[in-house]
Amino acid sequence: MSDYTASALAMLTEFFTTDTIEQTARRSGFVKRTSKITGKLFVALVTFGLWSNAKTTLSQLATKVTQLGTPQSVSAEAIHQRMNKRAVAFLQDLLQQALAKIQALNYPCEDGLFKCFTQVYLCDSTGFGLPESLKTLFPGSGGNASPAGAKIQLVWEYKRSLFAHFALTAGNLPDQKYVDHVVALAQKGSLFLFDLGYFKIKAFAAISEAGAYFLSRLNHQVNLYAGVSSQLPPLDLVKLLKKSSCDLIDKDIFIGEADRVASRLIAVRLPDDIVNERRRVARRKAKKKGYNPSEAHLFLLGWNLFITNVPRDVWTPQTVMKAYPMRWQLELIFKSWKSHCHLSAINAKKKETVLCYLYGRMLLVLLTYALYPQVRSVVWTKQQRELSLLKFVSHFQALADSWMKVIFESELALRRFLQAACAEAERFAVKASRKRRTSAQTLHESLEQQTESLEVTPAVNA
Repeated sequence: MSDYTASALAMLTEFFTTDTIEQTARRSGFVKRTSKITGKLFVALVTFGLWSNAKTTLSQLATKVTQLGTPQSVSAEAIHQRMNKRAVAFLQDLLQQALAKIQALNYPCEDGLFKCFTQVYLCDSTGFGLPESLKTLFPGSGGNASPAGAKIQLVWEYKRSLFAHFALTAGNLPDQKYVDHVVALAQKGSLFLFDLGYFKIKAFAAISEAGAYFLSRLNHQVNLYAGVSSQLPPLDLVKLLKKSSCDLIDKDIFIGEADRVASRLIAVRLPDDIVNERRRVARRKAKKKGYNPSEAHLFLLGWNLFITNVPRDVWTPQTVMKAYPMRWQLELIFKSWKSHCHLSAINAKKKETVLCYLYGRMLLVLLTYALYPQVRSVVWTKQQRELSLLKFVSHFQALADSWMKVIFESELALRRFLQAACAEAERFAVKASRKRRTSAQTLHESLEQQTESLEVTPAVNA
């Protein structure tokens, strides 16, 4: 069994075995007098109790109560009645506490991929529909989507594998409007990896002013300039790319008409098969909306376009190309939330019941992911292999009923259960060996080649 540090195991053990949950239940008004449904039992039901099946019924939850160490009888109707505004406030409070505890943990750092940066923030959001009873509180994005919907805005700090930011918002809130909350995390030496949804020049300016760095896809509709002079006309991106005979361009530019943020434009020519597919998709989407894509737009689909303010002596353009796919780690996280934590599979109708299920699932996400960084670090140190997020969450999902039972036993029993579960994850949740290189492996190789190149250059010039 692995010798894990005390951080996450101690936090989770304390979370369930001290009076914290019951104190929070009383403070929120969820518990006012002695009841069979205590604060801990309610939390257990809306987290681990719901985990095995996306559409667990109240009757099934009531049955789970009879399987605990001290069997007792609780009716499905009693559970339903407790799902009220006070229960919602109780779970919201626990969510805030759990997130604060997790962010304060002393997690091990990552495997050297981003050693030039103090933090590496991968930023994105995921949306999902909600029952119509929540359309006032969480309006959807409109169109053919559900009238009610929500988003979770996530900032994943890659080096320590933790949630640096984790917030629930309405489904109709654009990422571009929310990005100001994200860049508030900027500190000297930190790096942000953005998708196009977060593209905002003022956000890039704020990151630069903080002495931090960004890497993003380029929104080709933004103005690019060769300098800061207001007399300079915008660069013609299409003309610039057409003139080049190279498949890889790395050019110093400034983005934005007002802010003029210093950046590098990295442009990578794509293979014909990928370009043709991109253009087919673009024409199909345009046809549905009743317009024809411009020739300029179709031409730019032949290139991958990035902007970054990371200096060349830190990242070559080849390394930039390998670093950006690391952002897809977030897609795996979102997939685990929806496929394994059932975040978007809420079939209740009453508003308070829906919110209890939603916040319970969000709390489940936080509690499960608290263990991930340590197991990831141990697997990398021992085996030089990567831990699969999806396998890791699936592994603990299979243990949901056991986890639910053991939190009602002793502190020692809970700690031993978590230690054993983490040790088993080292065996069962490691990424399978395969010929195709992972994003982390290709970035490792690019960094090694870059280092060798920098070492050779002085010798050649001597």
